[in-house]
Amino acid sequence: MAATFDFTSKVVLVTGGGSGIGLATATEFARAGAKVAIAGRKIDRLEAAAAEMRESTRAEVFCHAADVRDLEQCQALIEAVVGHYKRLDVLVNNAGGARHAALRNASLETWRQDIALNLDSAFFCSQAAYPHLKSAAAETGHAAVVNISSLAGNNGTMGCGAYSAAKAGLQMLTRVAAAEWGPKGVRVNAVAAGMIATPLAKANWAKVGFDATKACAAFPLRRPGEPEEVAQAVLFMASTSASYITGETLIVGGGPQIKGMIDTDD
Repeated sequence: MAATFDFTSKVVLVTGGGSGIGLATATEFARAGAKVAIAGRKIDRLEAAAAEMRESTRAEVFCHAADVRDLEQCQALIEAVVGHYKRLDVLVNNAGGARHAALRNASLETWRQDIALNLDSAFFCSQAAYPHLKSAAAETGHAAVVNISSLAGNNGTMGCGAYSAAKAGLQMLTRVAAAEWGPKGVRVNAVAAGMIATPLAKANWAKVGFDATKACAAFPLRRPGEPEEVAQAVLFMASTSASYITGETLIVGGGPQIKGMIDTDD
């Protein structure tokens, strides 16, 4: 898929880029010719991911440790990337995660941490990146933000109320940013991921005895997704192939779970 898109000379920043969907996305951008920057809280994980990408793609990869729940660290992250590469063309707000808790006894800390990680972070990074994205768009006619949301933001997930609310908010942030920044050539879209078999997800499934294959029986495609399948959707949304798409959320979730009254299996 990366061969379909050309990001040569483009600079792409992926938050949460050290593992899972973030690592897959950064790798696909690198394969498509981009100069990649990855951010996360653990520098050792970032450096290992960067070494892996350099080995497999021969691309230039820059690492910067940052807790994207913190405004000042987000601002420092953007300045570090621009200081290193002298520009920024694409921002992928991928950092995220959920703490499981029923609403009846969820703590204030759980609520605030999920909102901070999944929603505040995208606002902080996008706001800091906007002047640089605007400059890139003025030069080339194209710059983009892609926010990684979740089907929890569309349908909700019991036991993940704060996460669901944050991802729903992220999709509305996407729409408002698209409306405000579109006149300057900066497109803003989201990708809502469904059940994706990242290494962390598979470890958590094994820990609690969750049968992902059985859970996917109601999906038209009958399986969990792979991180690379989300990454490919991100590349499309960031590419000039999507040049007239902004403010939208693309679902990558294995299809609609629609029930009927008769047997339609042939």
